[in-house]
Amino acid sequence: MSASSSPVLYEARHISKNYGNVVALDDVSLTVRAGEVIGLVGDNGAGKSTLVKALSGAHQPDAGELLLDGEERRWRSPHDALEAGIETLYQDSGLAPNLSISANMFLGREIMKKGILGKLGFLASKRMNTVAHEELDRVGIGVPKSDRTVTELSGGQRQAVAIGRAVTWARKVIILDEPTNHLGARQSKEVLDVIREAKVRGLGVVFISHTLPHVLEVTDRVVVLRLGKVVRNAPTSEFDAESLLGTITGLLRSEDA
Repeated sequence: MSASSSPVLYEARHISKNYGNVVALDDVSLTVRAGEVIGLVGDNGAGKSTLVKALSGAHQPDAGELLLDGEERRWRSPHDALEAGIETLYQDSGLAPNLSISANMFLGREIMKKGILGKLGFLASKRMNTVAHEELDRVGIGVPKSDRTVTELSGGQRQAVAIGRAVTWARKVIILDEPTNHLGARQSKEVLDVIREAKVRGLGVVFISHTLPHVLEVTDRVVVLRLGKVVRNAPTSEFDAESLLGTITGLLRSEDA
């Protein structure tokens, strides 16, 4: 089954958001299907961050609706969206640098073992290390030991671990905000490979990036925002680097792209 014919997981319909007199989003619609990678692109101030916050439950839209598996949802907080199976990874990765890889993988979801007489539980560290290593290996992330601290990892490895954590726990959709920002070529490849694995697992992925070659490489469809509006929503195959950049900047009319 192709991504274009797979089930719709998450949908934003006619989302609008204002901050005072500033229109951040104006009637924005977006559909994310199972096993589909959506590239969300636009210049600074286009509305990408605001849309991510609406999708992740950080901000509530002023108008429009969000549907998960066809059911309207109103997120009261990011925790609501998280519990529903939507994982969001921001640019800072959200890892605790002084904790181990496994501790970061299970942060807030720790595995406990019973203490004496079933009381005062303890962290099941060995089991968490084993599971973390298995899960990271499954999504294609090679780390020597899952009990190493995050500070011992390269920038690309840290970002890959953060995405690996999202892939491990996400049940529906992963939203990635500039995951390859400031990474080198080899490190970026590691991150893009994890995105591909998420697609294979049937997750929906929203990939926000200014690095257009990465967008063209791993996405199935591209949504272009400009000044809070969707100006183009089309299969990635209809773009090349020049036409995508022109659509983003407005130097190429969407109908001519």
